[in-house]
Amino acid sequence: MPNFKAIFFDNDGLLVDTESLWLKATRETMAPYGIEITDEWYTLEVLTKGGRMISVLAKGNGISEDKIPELSKLRNDLYTNMLKENVQVLDGVREVLEKLQGKFLMGVVTTSNREHFGIIMEKTGLKKFFSLFVTFEDVKNAKPNPEPYLKAVELSKVPKEQCLAIEDSGRGLTAAKAAGLSCYIIPEAWSASHDFSGADKVLKSIRELPEVLSI
Repeated sequence: MPNFKAIFFDNDGLLVDTESLWLKATRETMAPYGIEITDEWYTLEVLTKGGRMISVLAKGNGISEDKIPELSKLRNDLYTNMLKENVQVLDGVREVLEKLQGKFLMGVVTTSNREHFGIIMEKTGLKKFFSLFVTFEDVKNAKPNPEPYLKAVELSKVPKEQCLAIEDSGRGLTAAKAAGLSCYIIPEAWSASHDFSGADKVLKSIRELPEVLSI
């Protein structure tokens, strides 16, 4: 087993239960235009391909490109309110982070924007476990592009061969492997159908992580 010194965690769907909130906010935003978003579409276009939901939906349904910023802001505001009301840490996350703290440099590499991520960290109290954060605004290209993970490696000052990414989606796996990192996958309900054949390990639960890392 590689001698890992840094672990980079995805956020949404891995640490916190936010995928359903994000989808709900987008559905409410696009409903006045008669646009229905299926779970299957979300899984493929967003969690696998990494598409920006509002842009893809607008272009695919004849909505003017000029309207996209307005729709994105409306969706983001809805999502912000949902996060402030109720954002849940996923089962086992807090316990596992407590076990790993001090044994690895730990960071979060997320596609969430800085505002939303800040609310999540504040509401959940998870920020104390991590030394670095890479959000949507910190890079030019989001996952599945490798740039977010390359940025995390740079900030950590740990050789990429000693960095481990923990992901739950196809786009995250693609990003991590393209950056030259080892990647363990912990699938969730939204990503269960993804192709994880390129992962170094696939775990059933985050609770397995300490044992796998010999902690």
